[in-house]
Amino acid sequence: MTEQAVIETAKRALGLIDLTDLNDDCSSADIADLCARANTAHGPVAAVCVWPRFVAQCVDALQGTPVKVATVVNFPHGGDELFSVLEETRKAIRDGADEIDLVMPYAAFIGGRRGYAEEMMIRVKAMIPEPAILKVILETGEIEDPLLIHVASQVAIAAGADFIKTSTGKVSVNATLEAAEVMLTVIEETRRDMLKDVGFKPAGGIRTLKDAAAYLVLADRILGQNWVSAASFRFGASGLLAAVLGALDGSGETAGEGY
Repeated sequence: MTEQAVIETAKRALGLIDLTDLNDDCSSADIADLCARANTAHGPVAAVCVWPRFVAQCVDALQGTPVKVATVVNFPHGGDELFSVLEETRKAIRDGADEIDLVMPYAAFIGGRRGYAEEMMIRVKAMIPEPAILKVILETGEIEDPLLIHVASQVAIAAGADFIKTSTGKVSVNATLEAAEVMLTVIEETRRDMLKDVGFKPAGGIRTLKDAAAYLVLADRILGQNWVSAASFRFGASGLLAAVLGALDGSGETAGEGY
């Protein structure tokens, strides 16, 4: 790719990033730094994504900015303790979260308990007042089978997901283009057949502009050149912002570096 193409990818990716810190040892100081980095000289990221205990801190730090506050529930293992997940969600919304990233109980789903997975997603969605949104994490690296990823995508959308998300970033296989293609195809089918718009979020292992460009190209091919926006597409990433800013500042990835 040309240097100009690298810069255009960086410009496009910046406003799509959910800047993430879900490290186990994350501190309040780390979150303060995360929020400070979310509004860059080139524009803001879409959201920060943090543990529930940091939602109120982020809401306060980002007040008056366009950056949304996302948090995770039933994370990272996708367990099946429904009432604890509902309480996590209730508190996160009370603290001001704009977006809830719910890990679908994927082990239950894989094991044939589809109805239980549906119930959790429906119950969590019912607790989220508009304009707050629900992103459902499928954990596609654990589901593995493309046909089952297709079904999981359909189930999540039917249960009320505003976005479907590949991964937690906490397992051995996270976002892949193969899983993304399946999920984006379901989104296209949903838009065509049900006239319903659903977003997509690849997460886990997306660190370079080359990584980002591959997902953007795929989304453009399946859903059209004008589909991608912060309302429909996010990157769940902690390291991608550095690559984006490096390209925009002229100090990072070029046509011969990172591609």
